[in-house]
Amino acid sequence: MSNFQIRKATPEDTPTIFNLIYKLAVYEKLENDVITTVEELCTNIFEKKYAEVIIAEEDEKPVGFALYFHNFSTFVGKPGIYLEDLFVEPEMRGKGYGKALLVELAKIAKERNCGRLEWSVLDWNTPSIEFYKSLGAKPMDEWTVFRLNKEGIENLAK
Repeated sequence: MSNFQIRKATPEDTPTIFNLIYKLAVYEKLENDVITTVEELCTNIFEKKYAEVIIAEEDEKPVGFALYFHNFSTFVGKPGIYLEDLFVEPEMRGKGYGKALLVELAKIAKERNCGRLEWSVLDWNTPSIEFYKSLGAKPMDEWTVFRLNKEGIENLAK
């Protein structure tokens, strides 16, 4: 990891972020769900600041990323960080880069006095589940994720 670094993404990184998001979607068999554009990502991440991104690089070449944003725990009474996406290029796995991204997120959460660092993982993704457990993360088996898509939001908002 001598030529490895993690840095905060800049607007110039948006095409790279899009590319990594798409590769993650392919890995998760969800590539048809990627409907965003580079321009929309740039606006929402860097102008509206809805999310933040850190990029992992080896020899100044992007090899992974983490996209996250703040949530809030009413029970804890503090902000938290929700990790929306974590991805490391398949050929770069096993070098500790995924763990390094999570360590960096934990440092950010600690700096910001967050009460939690949370994320979701697909049920079939056993390698990731085992990796997260090895870091001390606990599955929230008693919770079920619910989602309204754009159409569902529109229908409910009527």
